[in-house]
Amino acid sequence: MNQISWSFTHYFHILKTCIAERNLLTGKSLYTLYIKSLVRPSTYLSNYFILLYSECGRLSAARKAFDATLDPDVFSFNFIIAAYAKESQVRVAHQLFDQIPKPDLVSYNTLISAYADRGDTVPAVNLFVRMRGVGFDMDGFTLSAVITAACDDIALISQLHSVALGGGFDSYVSVNNALITYYSKNGYLDEAKRIFYGIDEIRDEVTWNSMILAYGQNHEGSKALALYQEMVRSQLRVDMFTLASVLTAFTSLEDLSGGHQFHAHLVKTGFHQNPHVGNGLIDLYSKCQVGMLECRKVFQEITDPDSAIWNNMISRYSQNDELSEEALDCFKQMQLAGHRPDDGGFVGVISACSNFSSPSQGKQIHSLAIKSDIPLNQISVNNALIAMYSKCGNLQDARKVFDKMPVHNTLSLNSIIAGYAQSRRWAELLILFEGILEKTNITPTGITFISVLSACAHTEKVDEGKKYFEMMNEKFGIVPKAQHFICMIDLLGRAGKLEEAERLIKTMPFNPGFIGWTALLDACRIHGNMELAIEAANECVRLEPSKSTPYVILSNIYADAGRWEDVVAVRKLMRDKWVKKKPACSWIEV
Repeated sequence: MNQISWSFTHYFHILKTCIAERNLLTGKSLYTLYIKSLVRPSTYLSNYFILLYSECGRLSAARKAFDATLDPDVFSFNFIIAAYAKESQVRVAHQLFDQIPKPDLVSYNTLISAYADRGDTVPAVNLFVRMRGVGFDMDGFTLSAVITAACDDIALISQLHSVALGGGFDSYVSVNNALITYYSKNGYLDEAKRIFYGIDEIRDEVTWNSMILAYGQNHEGSKALALYQEMVRSQLRVDMFTLASVLTAFTSLEDLSGGHQFHAHLVKTGFHQNPHVGNGLIDLYSKCQVGMLECRKVFQEITDPDSAIWNNMISRYSQNDELSEEALDCFKQMQLAGHRPDDGGFVGVISACSNFSSPSQGKQIHSLAIKSDIPLNQISVNNALIAMYSKCGNLQDARKVFDKMPVHNTLSLNSIIAGYAQSRRWAELLILFEGILEKTNITPTGITFISVLSACAHTEKVDEGKKYFEMMNEKFGIVPKAQHFICMIDLLGRAGKLEEAERLIKTMPFNPGFIGWTALLDACRIHGNMELAIEAANECVRLEPSKSTPYVILSNIYADAGRWEDVVAVRKLMRDKWVKKKPACSWIEV
């Protein structure tokens, strides 16, 4: 090859062809000529070699080409930042961004998009503010990236929508597509519809796909299917994203029959081998409870599974306690296939470790997460770790994870509170909860208050329990449900306030059910109220005649009172009704 006399034009034409066709072999040969100075070096050519290696998925080679560039310009930085962003290595991308003497609009857009793709709202918005502060005018790509980064912050999305309208950026189809997507994801379907039907002249295929998906995600599958049929009649191009959106519609309708027919259509067109479409099929079969065997068949037909479908399979396995080992195996296979785990993969496999209470395996995954490029403040991973350590009985490590988190959300609060509840460390739970109420703006949920009221019951803190019960509605707008009333019955019963507990169980706006009456029955056992115990036991037997609990508790109450004939009568009644007490068991790795 070096025997040929190369003209720059000829050489550059071949290089651009290699980039377009991702021809790594010929591209390497061209780079060999370049580094041997058989072609005059220039920053201009170096930039194209960075792009070549990036397009071919060779990040380390792209970085070497960048480092070998004698005088890198802003385009050199933009290409290598895009290469790292493409591989989800945003931390390194940001370090390179900070080295650019004069970043341009493309520099900002690339890095904002990288953060947006990961759902990292704060750094993306900070970059946007910084860009505006130094005098850069944004374009449609900037705004659509920031809207994407806003994720579930509907107030921010609305503000950005106003910016788009005020600045004329609503003429950009990418901005409208982002608004349709994120309004609908947050349940604002009417706003998404208003945008879609208001931009008739500038819709593209992505706009249609976004609206079909919006209907499906908001449980209006029939409208999604009707819109898809309209799209086909309009002879618009149907791609993998369209088909995946249609599958979302079948999933929302739980229409297995229609989904099977559409699956057959996908097989005929070859789209069943596409990972994005395969993801939709797995969601459909999981929602319709067909079983993991069908999901596995779908996965095995994918020619080149991407990280998203690997994560989906790991998550589906982890949702079934009996298939947790398969989730771990799938996680390992994903890495062997060359995919770096992201937050979705880690959450799935950590949940699997929780299922079979394996702290050693969980610690290994935790170590891997720390070593990976997942940011330390990735809330979803940390929340999964808290839940895993708590379930394995390791509250100390669960609390360490919680305390090191720079940002918490409601799920973080519920996870650590549930951990203390599982470990029966009730007093510490209440101290933690009170501290969170005083020092943070995290809003508790109904689930949070179930654990808190249980803690009050076990510590017999009646006044605190009543305070928190009233606080639910008065401060946080949470209407107490049956479980909260049952916690209050348990609290009053344990504290010996049986008359109050009886009054509450008979006046509460819900049927107390078996659990509520059992809580009162157990309180009667503790405090020796025979009359109320018999009434509670009768209610329990009426509701669940095959459960042994009320028989056993009533038998123990009679035994404590020395009424042995009644003990014999209760046990005879159990034998006559074939009621047996089941032995307890537990399983945890030690």
